[in-house]
Amino acid sequence: MKAPISKSWPAPAKLNLFLHVTGRRSDGYHELQTLFQFVDHCDYLDFHVTETSDIRLHSKMSEVVADSDNLILKAAKSLKIAANYPGGADIWIDKLLPMGGGLGGGSSDAATTLVALNALWNINFPHQKLAEIGLSLGADVPVFINGYAAFAEGVGEKLQTVAVDEPWYLVIVPDVHVSTQQVFQHPDLPRQTPKLNLQSLMERTWSNDCQTLVANTYPQVANALSWLLEYAPSQMTGTGACVFGRFEHSQQALDTLAKLPDSMQGFVAKGLNKSPLLERLAQL
Repeated sequence: MKAPISKSWPAPAKLNLFLHVTGRRSDGYHELQTLFQFVDHCDYLDFHVTETSDIRLHSKMSEVVADSDNLILKAAKSLKIAANYPGGADIWIDKLLPMGGGLGGGSSDAATTLVALNALWNINFPHQKLAEIGLSLGADVPVFINGYAAFAEGVGEKLQTVAVDEPWYLVIVPDVHVSTQQVFQHPDLPRQTPKLNLQSLMERTWSNDCQTLVANTYPQVANALSWLLEYAPSQMTGTGACVFGRFEHSQQALDTLAKLPDSMQGFVAKGLNKSPLLERLAQL
């Protein structure tokens, strides 16, 4: 009997509520302190388990990202190899999150692929094992597998679950792709922000060490920030390009979105301390 398609697995966006670069390791990776929170704006993936060993992604993403670099395919193949799983899968994606926006879309897609196929293939690796596989794909993948808002250290893989306010956000998506690699290689990036304990960080005004560099390099980011700061406390997420403003109520965020200049795009989303991916997994 042919297996049904398992539909609507969410891959949520994340925001870095703060991001500090505290050092650079000998292997070139940077030491970070950051606070991750999810929002209810997601990509959605569908999976069909197959008896053949092929893993196929049905999307137009190959026009932008080569299959060899696609984190969805990398995640599925890495899990298949780690578990010595004989079968395969067809995968579809409704891609709603922007690429190169600092929202973690690619990492989230990879995490959802690992979590979903781990269940659908009946591999049943523990979350820790999935996080190890995920870390080999990208530093942000483990937080999406873990599924809870988290304070992160190291390159982003040392996670401590936190509970923070769940406000509404207006996220502006500048029409520019910011390369994370180029930001972290740039000589002007601050790299010596002092490490602090979590309590001290939570009591400070939050900021992003990458923001000044990216805003100085990309006028679209600077323009979005200057516009949004008129309405709410605002900053950039990750290495950009997206910027977000924080609002107490959804209507405030929606009213501000309605004023957004025609030259800008954005969306309103709710902050979440628990990923909708965990709720989808529980439905199996």
